Amino acid sequence: MFESVHISTEGEIDAVVFAIFEDKVRPADIDPLYDQPAVQQAIGRKECTGEADNLVEGFVDVGQRPVRIYLLGLGARDKFTKEVLRKAAARLGKRLARTKDENVQLQIASSLRTTGIEMELCGQCVGESLGLLAWDGRSYRGAGSKAKELSPLVLRADDEAFLNGLQRGLDIAQSVNLARDLSQTPPNVATPLWMADQARNMAAETGLECTVVQGDDLQRLELNGLINVGRASAHPPCLIRLAYHPEGQDAHSAAGARPIVLLGKTITYDTGGLTLKINNGMVGMKRDKDGGCAVLGAMHAIATVLKPAVPVVGLLVAAENCVSDSAMRPDDVVVYRNGVSVEVTNTDAEGRLVLADGLCWACDEENASLIVDLATLTGGVVTALGSTYAGMFCDDAGLIARLEAAADLSGERVWRLPMHVEYREMMKSTVADIVNSNPNRKAHPIQGAAFLSYFIKDGTPWAHIDIAGVHAVDSDTGPFIKGPTGYGVRLLAALVEGLETT
Repeated sequence: MFESVHISTEGEIDAVVFAIFEDKVRPADIDPLYDQPAVQQAIGRKECTGEADNLVEGFVDVGQRPVRIYLLGLGARDKFTKEVLRKAAARLGKRLARTKDENVQLQIASSLRTTGIEMELCGQCVGESLGLLAWDGRSYRGAGSKAKELSPLVLRADDEAFLNGLQRGLDIAQSVNLARDLSQTPPNVATPLWMADQARNMAAETGLECTVVQGDDLQRLELNGLINVGRASAHPPCLIRLAYHPEGQDAHSAAGARPIVLLGKTITYDTGGLTLKINNGMVGMKRDKDGGCAVLGAMHAIATVLKPAVPVVGLLVAAENCVSDSAMRPDDVVVYRNGVSVEVTNTDAEGRLVLADGLCWACDEENASLIVDLATLTGGVVTALGSTYAGMFCDDAGLIARLEAAADLSGERVWRLPMHVEYREMMKSTVADIVNSNPNRKAHPIQGAAFLSYFIKDGTPWAHIDIAGVHAVDSDTGPFIKGPTGYGVRLLAALVEGLETT
């Protein structure tokens, strides 16, 4: 919706934004412009309710030129939350895109100060929403579409802490939008090795270390899930590793430190393999890589915004699940590097097969201090939770608490689902150790987590997050237009930052 969004004090102001609650109490230390008759008249109009979905406009003369005034409703003061502010900022941003007010003064700090929420966090919420609105997903529109003119948005504010948070929010939104760009890229472009190239380019720009395991090295390192899932495709699979080292450390000096490992399912296209998807089930499967896109976006935020004092490794297990005479078959058995054998009962349950490689790698090669994996894994989690929550599977109390805190801070919600030992028993095979999918379909989303648990070393904190219901939206929602949300970038960033401070 915007050509760009940034902070600057240059240029004449086109618009001023004030925030009001339902009680319409005058904020202390408010800009004198608030007391102008035109503003007070707008506040007194019937349509100005101060409710959370309310936005009212008026005009005042400032230096012989008209300036638009926005009255941004924030609802009941005692029910105000970060999410209310994010949604209000998105509503404001959409209106600014239509009016093309480019230079905007945010005079909302005095009102927000009464809520008790830290001013920097308030600024971050606003910055995230406005920054997310800057993504339009039109990269592949061609000569058959009329070009849409976009205006820049230049912001300023009167509170230093709010401004700091605003900039941070805009920066994090850039990382989210990077993930959305990758998600939107069609599968004839976004192959596994193309994803590897994007990771290399991003690493070169941000100072991350990037390694790509492919070809014979997959065989040598026994990454047999990737080999088998990707063997039917003309586009070979790979494991992409991005490593962040704290300032002053390199890979050698940090060798003794146990990193946080973030793992993303990166199936660049999913036909279902020989267990072929039916009807329109294949449409949109370019987004089966969104777990990996989120991890790549999170690593961007870690390198450019957070810069934590702890090492972090991002792993993307990338493959294309296709159909050919060399395709993996139902009844095949895959043996993993940790010795666990898997009977393939459903080639459309391929994501867990490549994630198993990533989990083994995280335990064996990285000696991870904890692991969080993100994956568009099951339709069952959508049935259970819809598009409101991601499904979280975790048995470590400390990691559960940290993920829930990160979800509250980021607005990317998670809901914990059970991981009882009986679910692991459901995955037992009469041929191998386990099956990749139990055909009875009971506890469908839990099956995926139960399967993955066989590839975690005892004592390693681990969480599996199924993002199948939240990684994209079907219509314009809040700061998102129809398409990918980049879910997981903000959640993982908040988690890493929270772990650094504990």
